[in-house]
Amino acid sequence: MILLVAVTGRDCSQLIARLQALLPEIDVQLWSECTDYEAVEFVLAWNAPADLWPKLINLKAVSSFGAGVDSIDLTKVAAHVPVVRIVDDNLANDMAEYVLSHVLAHKLRLKEYYLKQSACIWKPKRAYSHQHVGILGYGELGKACAKRLLANGFKVSAWSNSEKHDAEVNTYYTQQGLDDMLGQIDYLVCLLPLNQHTQGIINKPLLSKLPRHAVLINVARGKHVVDEDLLEALDSEQLRGATLDVFSEEPLPKTHPYWSHEKVTLTPHCAALSDLESVTLQIAGNAKRLIDGVDLINQIDRTKGY
Repeated sequence: MILLVAVTGRDCSQLIARLQALLPEIDVQLWSECTDYEAVEFVLAWNAPADLWPKLINLKAVSSFGAGVDSIDLTKVAAHVPVVRIVDDNLANDMAEYVLSHVLAHKLRLKEYYLKQSACIWKPKRAYSHQHVGILGYGELGKACAKRLLANGFKVSAWSNSEKHDAEVNTYYTQQGLDDMLGQIDYLVCLLPLNQHTQGIINKPLLSKLPRHAVLINVARGKHVVDEDLLEALDSEQLRGATLDVFSEEPLPKTHPYWSHEKVTLTPHCAALSDLESVTLQIAGNAKRLIDGVDLINQIDRTKGY
């Protein structure tokens, strides 16, 4: 059996070495150096080459290298093959810390003061009183962020695809629920999975429903945002500011207007980076489950895409 690492855009040498140490009975190979595609039964994938999938005629399981599976073209993976994702407590904690930090940064006007510093302007102002955070997507990451925000005195609402219940969080679902939430919140945090229903969801109609003092924080996927609509909302003062950690094209092209926009705080997809030790333990555990004929953990629902 071969476990194939089909993760593009990064050096996979440490990842492969760690997986091989955890799985001495399995041959772990990089996709570009595969010696026998017919022996591949398990694939670890992130933006795998499109021409790889037809070669894997004995594929039995696929694992995403991240919390989402939008980097995997599910149409190329047979319906009987389970697809799993990474669920990492460390990832959730890091995400919650990032979201709280940037909500506080907008509340305390830190971006404004950074700009004033560069211009040698001394002009103190009170922090904003805004305390209501709305979260799009209420899975593990959304719940971790809500918990951290609540512990720091913020009011939290959350919208999800299906009905959820939480004693401390105002929960919404359906389009009407989304509209109801948007009009009340001060900060909108996007943590949605990316699929055909959520791509481009942060667009002009959605942004127009937010209060004019609202701030967007996108830590999900860049394709959730229609860039032109967000820039227009910022320039027209429909939106007070934005923190963006993810982009439709990464690395973000140097000519993109986000780089120099005074209302945009930009970070290089670093809100929650997977810990190699935690991730490899989970991947190795599922590989062993496959060998033992046991159901894999963290399987996705293909009808939902997460």
